[in-house]
Amino acid sequence: MKWWLSVTACVILIFAVCFSAAADNDDKTGVSVSAHCAVLYCANNNSVVFEKNADKKMSMASTTKIMTSLITLENAQANDKEVTFTKEMIAEGSSMYLKEGYKLRLSDLATGMMTVSGNDAANAAAISIAGSVGEFSKLMNEKAKQIGMNSTNFVTPSGLDDDNHYSTAHDMALLMNYALSNSSFAELTAKKTAGVTFIQPKDMTISYRNHNRLLSLYQYCTGGKTGFTKKSGRCLVTSAEKDGVRLIAVTLNAPDDWNDHINMYNYGFSRLTAVKNADKDFSFKADVVGGMTDTVGVRPAAAVDYVKQADSESGISRKVIINNFLYAPLEKGQVVGRAEYYSDGKLVCTIPLITEKAVDYREKEKSFFENIFDWCAGIFK
Repeated sequence: MKWWLSVTACVILIFAVCFSAAADNDDKTGVSVSAHCAVLYCANNNSVVFEKNADKKMSMASTTKIMTSLITLENAQANDKEVTFTKEMIAEGSSMYLKEGYKLRLSDLATGMMTVSGNDAANAAAISIAGSVGEFSKLMNEKAKQIGMNSTNFVTPSGLDDDNHYSTAHDMALLMNYALSNSSFAELTAKKTAGVTFIQPKDMTISYRNHNRLLSLYQYCTGGKTGFTKKSGRCLVTSAEKDGVRLIAVTLNAPDDWNDHINMYNYGFSRLTAVKNADKDFSFKADVVGGMTDTVGVRPAAAVDYVKQADSESGISRKVIINNFLYAPLEKGQVVGRAEYYSDGKLVCTIPLITEKAVDYREKEKSFFENIFDWCAGIFK
């Protein structure tokens, strides 16, 4: 009988632990993910919609190439130079099948990284830009600090395993959001296939198919990057947009990453709604000192677009921040303040305030004695 009681107690304990874990993951949001670490990030207002171990440092495998390709494209914008593939650029793992003596543009290496996750392309870009993989990693970490990736350290441009090469789900969301502001990156990551025409061998063109299957599996997906090593497991960073709501999903060590991302996106899009041009009629008069007119019209510099909780019934509130007086001269479109917009007590966007027209400086009228002085001075010239 004692053994039966022991078995029963173990079963109850296991059930309790499993139920507790499920409750932590599902009860609050209804989202269930296989990932060890995950985050759903709203790019419209830089907020976290869903998270699971989002700040835990993890290996991120080839999602590293988001950073590598971003730096590559930034350099290519200034100088899209020819790169000759050499022996020192050879790398193990996934490849765009470069061989010694092949020549291609720097930007084409980004294509090889973001489609077939070419480790050879990542090494070639790093060495071409910085002279060595080690020096390139310094550029990666400098950019990471600029972005605000405070829990990240890059060692390899490809994402191959290294104990000192790590990031977090939250940091990778920040990286993807930043990278998407680069138009070349945004265009590249959205492509299901992309072609590279080589300089050498002459007239050779290869079409590379994007490993990011979510571009086909999920209609709102706008890009992303896959990654995998035995240490890191399956890693995935993607972006999606629906009805003006822009989201970024990250999973690290996720056996079922495609469904994880779809589940998170479905949750996010059901919870959020975009509001367009919310304050279109707002303008006011500001006092001007020393101008040809005493006031000038001021308005927001752009449309007030923001994202709010779909079930929220509250509107938007505005806080105007501007000096009590403006001083001439003023140019048309000159920034003179800002308007902060809040929804449900949270700052959702900040819009610069600009002048609607120019205001010239008004010269001060001279006194009677100043006019007499000028008249006298004119006589004795």
